[in-house]
Amino acid sequence: MPNKNRIWIVLCGIVLLAASRNAAAQEPALTWLGHAAFEYTTRAGKVILIDPWITNPKAPKNVSFKHVDVILVTHGHSDHVGEAFDLAKKYNAPLVASYELTLIAGKHGVKNVLPLNQSGSVDVAGVTVTAVEAVHSSGYSEGDTVIYAGAPLGFIIQEYGSATLYHAGDTGVFEDMGIIGRLYQPQIALLPIGGTFTMKPSEAAVAAGFIMAKTVIPMHYGTFPALTGTPAEFQKELILKHSLAHMRELKPGVEVKIKDLM
Repeated sequence: MPNKNRIWIVLCGIVLLAASRNAAAQEPALTWLGHAAFEYTTRAGKVILIDPWITNPKAPKNVSFKHVDVILVTHGHSDHVGEAFDLAKKYNAPLVASYELTLIAGKHGVKNVLPLNQSGSVDVAGVTVTAVEAVHSSGYSEGDTVIYAGAPLGFIIQEYGSATLYHAGDTGVFEDMGIIGRLYQPQIALLPIGGTFTMKPSEAAVAAGFIMAKTVIPMHYGTFPALTGTPAEFQKELILKHSLAHMRELKPGVEVKIKDLM
């Protein structure tokens, strides 16, 4: 009888532990903060910021965070670095970026950096972040001087039990996006569509075909007059190119559960 009691206690403990873990987990979510800035909240409630220019013209007013657990910056241009350095220092959040950009961040007082280059990965805040290729330029402006800020990057974010995200950064379309699709199989792709400095809607639709993501989310449009591409044009181009991807237009500041994007 004592043995049966001990077995029963152990079984109850296992059930309670599993229940507590399920209670602690939450639905991961994505919030567009305008331009190329996003907030991703993990199943464990960790906050990941991508290209946090949170004072951009399309950003919701008075953006604030209770905590920030990691910051990803795709390249050195001011509309992508944004407030990353200040946020990294305020929250002691590791800043993930190209090696050269992390050196620049260090000169601005950021002590917690995780440099990556293309195909490099790091496990942080309960996710795996992998740097991938982007076709663009990357320079950080210090007054009248532009400092080389390393290769421009895109990021793959993989979290166990959730959809894989691909933030393309600023990029033109390139055929090796097909390799990114095959290697990492992202279900959700965040793609620039504005034109002039990145892909236009027609090119982003081709990129969607290479990547083969289930859901594509347009970004980097409408912030400046030069960024003329629109979600409506992107949707039209997806149809013309017989894409199977579902386009989802997000509203700045509105949190969307990842499961609702699938």
